[in-house]
Amino acid sequence: MTVAAETDEQAYGPDEDPVLSLVVRNEGTEPCTVNVGTSQMEFVLTRADERVFSSIDCQQSSQDLQRTIAPGGEERATFEWSRNRSVPGCTAVDEQPAAGGYSLTTRLGARSSAPAEFTLQ
Repeated sequence: MTVAAETDEQAYGPDEDPVLSLVVRNEGTEPCTVNVGTSQMEFVLTRADERVFSSIDCQQSSQDLQRTIAPGGEERATFEWSRNRSVPGCTAVDEQPAAGGYSLTTRLGARSSAPAEFTLQ
């Protein structure tokens, strides 16, 4: 099983919100059952070495969701990021993310993706 991070575009205009995806692929030869619920997933955005956003910072509840993925199959979770910053504990952050390059890393349980790069204009 592999975890990948994807975005729907490489660059976003000032009025466009990025659509982020966490993709779980079964690259094995047997079906695998995996928990793809919100209790296991995280979307993390960084700019340079600065953490900008995490989907779990303000998560009020989470759920388990068991899925069996066929060999060569995938499950996908998408999240539209409204260009807000977040910190653990969900303390309000007034500063908005600036234009420039960002990295998306997704996590499912103990597995993390390679970063997916995109630009905010």
